Amino acid sequence: MMLVNKRTIALSNYDVQGCGLAQLAREAREQLLADALRYTRSYRDVSVSKDHGRIILAGHQPEMFHPGVWFKDFAIARLANDHDAVAVNLQIDSDAMKTASLRVPGGSVDQPRMEYVPFDRVAPEAPFEQRTIIDRACFESFGERACKHLQSLIPQPLLRRYWPLAVARSRETNHLGASLSQARHQCEAGWGLQTLELPQSQVCDLPAMRWFIAHLLAQLPRFWEAYNSALLEYRREHKVRSAAHPVPELDSVDDWLEAPLWIWTQTDPRRRRLFVRQQNNTLVLSDREQCEVVLPITPESGAAAAVEQLSALSSQGIRLRTRALITTMAARLLMGELFVHGIGGAKYDQLTDRIIERFFGLEPPGYLVASGTLRLPLAHSAIQTDDVQQIRQQIRELEFHPERFLENNCGASVVVDEGMAGWIAEKRRWLTIPPTPANARQRGRAIRQANEALQPAVTPLRESWLSEVANQAERQRAEVLLVSREYAFPLFPEPDLKGFLLPILEISDGNG
Repeated sequence: MMLVNKRTIALSNYDVQGCGLAQLAREAREQLLADALRYTRSYRDVSVSKDHGRIILAGHQPEMFHPGVWFKDFAIARLANDHDAVAVNLQIDSDAMKTASLRVPGGSVDQPRMEYVPFDRVAPEAPFEQRTIIDRACFESFGERACKHLQSLIPQPLLRRYWPLAVARSRETNHLGASLSQARHQCEAGWGLQTLELPQSQVCDLPAMRWFIAHLLAQLPRFWEAYNSALLEYRREHKVRSAAHPVPELDSVDDWLEAPLWIWTQTDPRRRRLFVRQQNNTLVLSDREQCEVVLPITPESGAAAAVEQLSALSSQGIRLRTRALITTMAARLLMGELFVHGIGGAKYDQLTDRIIERFFGLEPPGYLVASGTLRLPLAHSAIQTDDVQQIRQQIRELEFHPERFLENNCGASVVVDEGMAGWIAEKRRWLTIPPTPANARQRGRAIRQANEALQPAVTPLRESWLSEVANQAERQRAEVLLVSREYAFPLFPEPDLKGFLLPILEISDGNG
C-alpha cells in the first residue's frame, strides 16, 4: 500500500498554486520530520534518522485515552521498523478539550462506584493548544487521589509511574495536553518505541502546510462544492439523517463561504468557524465576529505572498487550524506514505476519500485501521441476561395465570385456603367454556376477577422475584462498569498493558 500511495502522489500532475503536488509533498515531509525530531528530542531521547525516505503517521488528541487508541502508536512503530520508515504520531491539539477530569472506578467488584477525578479546575472550552494548567495543586495531586479511589480494584496501576512524569513535564511546559502526551511518550521510550511526535498546531505552521491551506482557500468555491456534494452523497448511501454527522455541511452567508478550518485568537481562544470571501485580488478571512485577515491570493496566482501573510498570523495572536477531515487529508497527501486510523477516524475518512477524488482528481491514498480492546483485569461473574428475562416473564405470568403457581406449590410460604381454591375452580370453569359473542364480556370479567382475587396469594412470590430482578439489575450495572473498554491507559497495571501492546513489536520488555 505504501508503494502505491507514494506512486499516486509522485505521478500526480495536480497544480497547487504553481507548485506540483509531488514537490509540495517532498517539502512537507522534510519539514515534518525535522520539526518532529526537534520537538521529540526536547523531552526524550530517540534514535531516528532524518534520512529515512518514508513516514508512517497516526494521530489523536493529547489526552489520557484508552489502550485501544494507544495500540495505534505501537502499530506504526512496528510498520516503520518493517518498512525502513519513521513513525510520527500527531497530537491533534486543535480539538477542544472538553473535560478536566478522568473517569476512575472504585469500590469493590460486587459494588463498584464511578468517580470523575479532576486533574485541573474546570475552565471554558478551548483547544488543547491553548490549555494551560490552571490549578497546579489539583494537577499535581491527581495521581495520588486517583490511585486512592482505584486502590481496591487495581492496587498498582501505571498511573503511579506515569503521573510523576506528567507532573515533571508540566513544570517545564505548564501546558496540559503536552504534559499528558509527553509523559505517555516517555513511557513508550522505556518500552523500546522509537517514534516521533508533533502537535498538529506545529504541523499547521509548516511552510508546506501553509501553502496547502492557501491553495484550499484560493480554490474555496470549487472545494466547497466538492466537500458538500460528497457529504450529501455519503449521508444518502449510509442513511445518515443527522445534519451533524459525520460532519456538518459547509455554510454560506451572503457572499461568505465557510472553509473547513478553525480560527481563534490568543485573547479569545474559542474555536470559531472560518468564513472567506473574494475582494478584488485578495481573500478576506474572518470569523464574522471580531477577527479579519486579508490574503493576497487569487485562484490563478501563486501562494508565496499568501504564505508569508499566514506566517505572520502567529505574531498577531491569530490561530488558523485545520479541521479533522483536512488534517487527515493533508497527512495522507503530503505528510507521509501511510496513515493509520482508529475505527472512528476510518469511518469519517470514507468521506475524505470522496473529496480527494472530486477536488484533486486522484485515487485517494490508502490507509490502515488499527484498534484493540483491553479491559481492566477484574474477576467477576457475568450476568446471564436470559435468566433475568425469564424472571420478568414469570412475574408477568403471576398477573394473568396465578393459579399455575399456586397449584404447583411454587411458593413454599403460600397457603391455598378454601377461598383461594374456590377462585381457582371458578377460573378453571370459565376457561372450559368456549368464548362466544354472547358470553365474551361476562367470561372476561369473571376471569379477571379470579386473577385479582388470587393476587394476595402470590404476593410473596412476586416480591421475591422483584427483589431478584433488582439484584440482577445492580449486578448488571456493576458489570457494565467493570467491563468497559473506555478506561484510560494509566489506570491499567503496567504488566497488562505490556502484554497487550508489546507483542506487536516482537521485542522484549527489557526484563528478559
